[in-house]
Amino acid sequence: MKTRATFALMVAAALALPAVLSGCGADSAGATGAPATLRIGVIGTGNKLTGVIGYLKEKNKLLPLLAPAGITGVEVYSFPNGPDLNQALVARELDVASYGDTPSLVARGAGQPTRLIAQASVGLDAGVLAKKDGGPTSLAELAGKRVATQKGSYIHRYLLGALGDAGVKPGEIVHIYNTEIEAALERGDVDAVAVPSANFEALKNKGYPVIDVASKDHPQYLGTSSTVGSESFLDANAGFVKVWQQTQREGTKLAKANWDDYLDFAGKVGGFAPEITKATTLRGQLPDEPFTDKGLALLESTKKFLVKEGFVKTDFALDDWIAAGARG
Repeated sequence: MKTRATFALMVAAALALPAVLSGCGADSAGATGAPATLRIGVIGTGNKLTGVIGYLKEKNKLLPLLAPAGITGVEVYSFPNGPDLNQALVARELDVASYGDTPSLVARGAGQPTRLIAQASVGLDAGVLAKKDGGPTSLAELAGKRVATQKGSYIHRYLLGALGDAGVKPGEIVHIYNTEIEAALERGDVDAVAVPSANFEALKNKGYPVIDVASKDHPQYLGTSSTVGSESFLDANAGFVKVWQQTQREGTKLAKANWDDYLDFAGKVGGFAPEITKATTLRGQLPDEPFTDKGLALLESTKKFLVKEGFVKTDFALDDWIAAGARG
């Protein structure tokens, strides 16, 4: 079975000698007397902030909220997946990153010097769909089959957990970015795919058969997001964590108070139809506080799974990862 070895190779590659990001500035916030620019890494395309932080930026409210930490500008860098983003963190080309729990945990377990400062999303859904016309109809029927997902992501972790619970060994799990996965499924290059909720909803609406839904069939494998800061940046900017956490609280309040407008923003950034955005962007996924019992429980469960399967090289306590003062 190639899946676990391939995952481990991707992790090693992501944490190896990194390439320098094109266009990234050399100075982090507070590092010089020049205007302090915060460099944020995210998953996606177009160098756009998503979620409640992105919503604040859209409304021209982000910089005023970050100002108490000396932030006068923000630069956003998009990456196709978590391992790629981890490369930039290793290279000290980012100050803060917001991405999925799995790649952030793997990086920390490999010794990457980050600190967790918040969870912006909790309970992220995913699902497995099959190709049309004679494709598999259950997890059991994925035995020996070719399954695609975006490796190194929380969706990959969900897929491995669901397959493990079912005692199923696919023939191969191949890495395909979410933006390209429909084409592979349509051509029949793969027998099934595991994708995040918006992609899942879009594919389901096009008639691709549903095999499994995380929130319904495997809620223990729901994902969370991780907002981390590099240790060097946080050490040099002692007040940043509190300012960022308050900014996230304000963004969540604003989004929930203007939900339809927030959905419009989410749809524009995500590129999905309004009905898909509405069905997959849920109030309950936006925690009112930077850390919640549910969010930390899901994160701990994910960490234990990754340690057990050998994806996290060295176990660690979440309390030791969380930034000083981040929990009150």
